[in-house]
Amino acid sequence: MPTHREEFPAPIGAPLTDSAGWTRIAAVPAEDSARVQSLMQSFADELMQGGVRVGGVTQIRVAGSGVMLRDVATGDVYPISQDLGPGSVACNLDTSELALACAAIERAAGDGAQLIVISKFSKQEAGRGGLCDAFRAAMTARVPVIAAVSPHYREEWRAFAGPLAEDVAPEPQALADWWAKIAKVVDRSSI
Repeated sequence: MPTHREEFPAPIGAPLTDSAGWTRIAAVPAEDSARVQSLMQSFADELMQGGVRVGGVTQIRVAGSGVMLRDVATGDVYPISQDLGPGSVACNLDTSELALACAAIERAAGDGAQLIVISKFSKQEAGRGGLCDAFRAAMTARVPVIAAVSPHYREEWRAFAGPLAEDVAPEPQALADWWAKIAKVVDRSSI
């Protein structure tokens, strides 16, 4: 899948264009969620080894425990699936753990992270809940973001992120190319 990049003019009242340092979001299609989560964690690890301050969470599935969010920098885990007992058909999302993960991302954005990784834009975020405040915190702090986007919520994603986002192929080289472009903007804005 080729990397898709488009340049958009900033709408009135929106942040400046990326050449002046506005937040840029790499939207990684998450048709293969486990692979994309692993890719984002590996990319964050590589950048951190190079001295880049990275915050955010990736999603992991643990047999018997369900879905968890893992802090990319600290390794802290937020179990966002709760056991509702056998036969339950209710939503098992633990919103308190999701809120804790979101708060950790917000802190990282405010504490000087150079990149934020957000595990997903999916059902909760499409309804303007979930990790939406984490996206907003990163945008406000003008920190670039890499986010996995569920194929089921692409239209909601476009309405949410608009011209702040570009699709980036779920490949290591595509992320590296995106980061190389964004890092120049981040470096210029810190001068």
